Amino acid sequence: MREQEVRNVLVIGDLHEPFCLDAYLNFCYHNYVKYNCNQVIFIGDIIDNHYSSYHETNPDGMSGGKELDLAVNKIQKWYKTFPTAHVIIGNHDRLIMRKAQTSDIPKAWIKSYKEVLGVPGWEFVERYEQDGVQYIHGEGGTARTKCRADMMNTVQGHLHTQCYTEHYVGQNYRIFGTQVGCGINFTSYAMAYAKYGRKPSIGCSVILENGTIPINILMDL
Repeated sequence: MREQEVRNVLVIGDLHEPFCLDAYLNFCYHNYVKYNCNQVIFIGDIIDNHYSSYHETNPDGMSGGKELDLAVNKIQKWYKTFPTAHVIIGNHDRLIMRKAQTSDIPKAWIKSYKEVLGVPGWEFVERYEQDGVQYIHGEGGTARTKCRADMMNTVQGHLHTQCYTEHYVGQNYRIFGTQVGCGINFTSYAMAYAKYGRKPSIGCSVILENGTIPINILMDL
């Protein structure tokens, strides 16, 4: 009988490219190697799309074309490092699709994430599940509330200032909720909306031994 493969998953936090810290890529790769990972999941918002936000944008910021070109160039570095990955679609990733819908543009006119970003080896999904763990972006709340609502292990991003793992144990169950953290550059103009709030938790997570050992890792700043 063939021995079961042990999956060790690196979970990369929100990037919001091109507004991600330059050192975050090396930090994630270091932990991929350190924890003997063999799978990568981006937890959502790999691109910021600030120029296309439904909220107020910075009039002195980059044009849409320049921001997208820079984001694609930076995402290519991630793709070169992690050529195979699952990417959870976040609310910022979805902005262009929403704008197309607002403008009554049929889906047939819209390119896929893979085409625009030049990442044919990445799989873009709304939600990913394996080993009894669900990976979501997390617009609906926190990891601690989502894992209890669904009664299953949950890993999510979206909330830049939170990074934790909590375990819940009952008579017949044991589940965890992991909030991943992020890699954003808090000083960039695209993050100005949160400049008076808490600073972000810069970090990633690893889910080891086929979904049984969740670990949060914070980056030294």
